[in-house]
Amino acid sequence: MTIRDFSRLCGCNPQTLRYYDSVGLLKPARVDRWTGYRLYDREQALTFVKIKNLQKAGFTIAEIRGLLDREDSEIFNAFEEKIAQAEQRLAEIKTIQKSYQTEMTDMQRKLKEVRETVMRSMERYDPTEEFGIGQDAYAKITQIVDSVFEDLISQEDARVLEAADAPKSRLEALLGDPEYELVYEKHGWSFMKDFFSQWSDLCSGREYALLFRLVPGKAGKGAFANTVLGMLLLAPDKELKLSCDIDDSQDGQNHFWLLSLRR
Repeated sequence: MTIRDFSRLCGCNPQTLRYYDSVGLLKPARVDRWTGYRLYDREQALTFVKIKNLQKAGFTIAEIRGLLDREDSEIFNAFEEKIAQAEQRLAEIKTIQKSYQTEMTDMQRKLKEVRETVMRSMERYDPTEEFGIGQDAYAKITQIVDSVFEDLISQEDARVLEAADAPKSRLEALLGDPEYELVYEKHGWSFMKDFFSQWSDLCSGREYALLFRLVPGKAGKGAFANTVLGMLLLAPDKELKLSCDIDDSQDGQNHFWLLSLRR
């Protein structure tokens, strides 16, 4: 019978039969050498039923291929194993469901603790010498930093602000990461205010990593980093993903690198 007649018998689309042929599950009984038509025997409809049901049950093509020549009892056992796997997976999903809200609540609590620590450090920080800004401008920056943390906790903002003291391995890994390109670097500087304007006009939609090695005497590293990030987020029309990593300088000089994730 032709592929069209066989597909009607099986209640499927001819394209399904062509697919089963291509993956070696159900090949035509023969192919007319003159017309190229695929021809099937009626008995092959039983093989089609096996394939269809095994596929619907989630068996892979390789698994189905290995079961086609097995007795029905062996196929039933394969179904039982698949059912056991599905039940185990369902139990795992139910466990995840139960722990989901607990973990979400715990993470929100941790973010709130980080937020409180960051804001306390920024309240004690004087940005005048380092950044050349007054208290009014600094108040706006701290408000931005606080709002970013608030949005992170409520998961409403696409912007990410992350500042942390990082091990040398992370700094060196980022500097050597081919997925990042170096946008700007500055070495031997004293204060951010002297060169901030040279690199701070960042492109919206890009992901940036700020890397610092600071002299041990530079105070308030956490507040320093969050002030930099807050200043970058002053532009309300830009969507930025920012990270800031700080390590101690080993040569008595301040160092800065700005990296951007390659598109």
